[in-house]
Amino acid sequence: MWRQITARLGEQSRVLLFDHVGAGRSDPSAWDPDRYSTLDGYAQDVLEICRDLDLRDVIFVGHSVSAMIGVLAVAEEPDRFAGLVLVTPSPCYIDQDGYRGGFSRDDIDELLDSLDSNYLGWSATMAPVIMGNPDRPELGEELTASFCRTDPTIAKAFAKVTFLSDQRADLPRVTVPTLVLQSAHDAIAPPEVGAYVNAHIPGSRLVTLDATGHCPQLSAPQATAQAITSFVAECR
Repeated sequence: MWRQITARLGEQSRVLLFDHVGAGRSDPSAWDPDRYSTLDGYAQDVLEICRDLDLRDVIFVGHSVSAMIGVLAVAEEPDRFAGLVLVTPSPCYIDQDGYRGGFSRDDIDELLDSLDSNYLGWSATMAPVIMGNPDRPELGEELTASFCRTDPTIAKAFAKVTFLSDQRADLPRVTVPTLVLQSAHDAIAPPEVGAYVNAHIPGSRLVTLDATGHCPQLSAPQATAQAITSFVAECR
């Protein structure tokens, strides 16, 4: 999903790509329902990668819920990180008093019920909504294919963890330079969400990309890469 910008990022940095456990080419047997019942399990994986490779001055780039996984990892071991890039992040998807996440609890319950009853149908319906850009259907088709490659049991569990998570209290724990990238038009993380993240991570910077959809690394790769590389240069 990052293929259109990794070469650009690699011009100035060593780039490490990894698949979260349960997705991509990761070992399915490594997935444990207890460890991954919260985002903390995924954050521990990030830290284990950093420890095993003895990484320092890391700039973690996370998209959507992986942005919050990065927040948790950075908050736990800030000395390992030089910066944090949050691409269309959402610390909480459900509207609360004084907070707009973009969905009501009923919306989320209906979404999870639909996913549980017909995962492939849900994937084909939701992927184009997440991606946006209806004039470029190939983008939605790529995301659909990615969803369909994931084990449905793992995908359902991950969706529940994602859409019911609330990491708002963790945002102020971030103490490293942070870039928040928001799409101008995003059905999953509306502009209020990006503004909230920016307001609650001390010293963070918000950049709104001239992009549509929740995956600007695919729909607007040049603008996304430019924003990230500029930020990385400042962190060095």
